[in-house]
Amino acid sequence: MLVLTVYVLTFAVGFPANVFTFLILLSKTRRGVSSSDILLLNLTAADLLLLLFLPFKMAETAAGMIWPLPMSLCPVANFCFYASIYLSSLFLAALSVERYLGVVFPLRFKNRRRPARAMAASVVLWLLACSHCSVVFVAHYHPGGNQATADNSPSPNATAVSKCYDDFSDDQLSFVLPLRLELFLLLFLLPFAVTVFCYVNFIRVLLARPNLPSEKKQRAVGLALATVINFGVCFAPYNVSHVVGFVEKRSPDWRIYALVFTSLNAALDPLVFYFSSTTVQKAVVKVVVAIGGKFGGR
Repeated sequence: MLVLTVYVLTFAVGFPANVFTFLILLSKTRRGVSSSDILLLNLTAADLLLLLFLPFKMAETAAGMIWPLPMSLCPVANFCFYASIYLSSLFLAALSVERYLGVVFPLRFKNRRRPARAMAASVVLWLLACSHCSVVFVAHYHPGGNQATADNSPSPNATAVSKCYDDFSDDQLSFVLPLRLELFLLLFLLPFAVTVFCYVNFIRVLLARPNLPSEKKQRAVGLALATVINFGVCFAPYNVSHVVGFVEKRSPDWRIYALVFTSLNAALDPLVFYFSSTTVQKAVVKVVVAIGGKFGGR
């Protein structure tokens, strides 16, 4: 019930917030688009991908971690769910690099800050995350896996294994665990290290400028804190389970709870959008003022 409650709250908060942000950023593209806008749009799309497939996780959790849907949907749902997790970490890191270069090397980076470069980088990041997370399909249809054993059972009374991407056989674990370790190193630890480096120097340079408005400095600190908290709270526990699983040669029992934290990312990312984009800030202020005026007039 705890896991299901977190999923429901994440969907209830994250889905409208991300749809709102996506529409605001999309409307801004009519007047021109910047490289940060492209990265934010991709980050929002990754969050929406997770949220669209979160109801599948809700159904699975409500059924006691037994897959209640057609088994053909199992690898598709998990692929989209896991890919969105690593897409978020990669685009958060890309945003930190964009902020860092724009502040530390403003003149040199100004001429290279082109939307086409951000689009090309976005395509590379999508390919990187999706290619690595395709291991879900390999594990699901791996010969000798639990799913294959159930489907080929000679007993007419045998029931198909209804657990989704869980309870792996030794053959499956032999290639899943090393790939999980690679996910930890390449798609979590490296982006996290890049993000921390960029934002530490980003804030250091901004705070050293006495003529910079305090409001802009507060936004910078808020952006850095929201991003680092996102990594530490949402992504770290699940990715640490990859390392523990590789060492112990099995999936940790607490992995399901670590996975829950990753979904919280979709509810926390709107904070990143708020601190990153003045367009989103103005839109949020308008909504708050409109709601306040509506209730104040009663």
